[in-house]
Amino acid sequence: MKSVVCVKQVPDSAAKVIVEDGQATWGDAPLVLNPWDEYAVETALKQQEAHGGDVIVLSMGDESSKEALKHSLAMGCNEAILISDPAMKGSDSLVTSQVLSAAIKKVGDVEMAFFGRQAIDGDVGVTAAQTARFLGWPAFTLVSTISELDPDTKIVRVERSIEEGRQIVEGKMPAVISVVKDIGEPRYPSFMGIRKASRANIPTWTLGDLGIDTPEPAVSWSDLENPPQREITTEIISGDSPEVIADTLADKIMEEKVL
Repeated sequence: MKSVVCVKQVPDSAAKVIVEDGQATWGDAPLVLNPWDEYAVETALKQQEAHGGDVIVLSMGDESSKEALKHSLAMGCNEAILISDPAMKGSDSLVTSQVLSAAIKKVGDVEMAFFGRQAIDGDVGVTAAQTARFLGWPAFTLVSTISELDPDTKIVRVERSIEEGRQIVEGKMPAVISVVKDIGEPRYPSFMGIRKASRANIPTWTLGDLGIDTPEPAVSWSDLENPPQREITTEIISGDSPEVIADTLADKIMEEKVL
């Protein structure tokens, strides 16, 4: 069974993002594999262990995105491919899903495409479903358990974690699956995996290689600004007794028209 995992390189979750000269920047903070995507890689590798086959990891970005791909290779993926083209600058999730679907088609004979729930930088969370739409495949989102995946019968049965509880859904392969944390803790890259990944030759595909024109984004950011600074003052209320403190606090709340 051939599977694809779509991953993204993002700023570290502790990075402070600011706007400088109209561009978002996170300074010297490191770039890492999107934490949600680690769960997708782990899910694909578990299915490989159960059913055999290859796991190919895809990422869309600039040359630095190869680090996220190498991390995925170190975890155990067989191949990695970078999709990079200057024409994709400023892409939204719609463009990303179009490009990823074209890349999945180019890989060929893919039966499952795995995604993390969302990227921690954009937090859109719709790329998996949009990619499935462009592929014409069923989309299983917010998956917490894969209860059945049979390459012979092409049956997929999953459990989705939704606000109302758990939902069991069944469909046919090929399919797209996006996963949540309950799917299972990601493994650590092995020492041998890290060595292998460091020597890996990662090919780069352009839009021309995918045979598609530059997609038009549905959303663009004409201007970026830092949020206004809020001035916060703190006042500690003291008194001779809890009753006095409570009365003073109540007076302050009414004075400030909080209530």
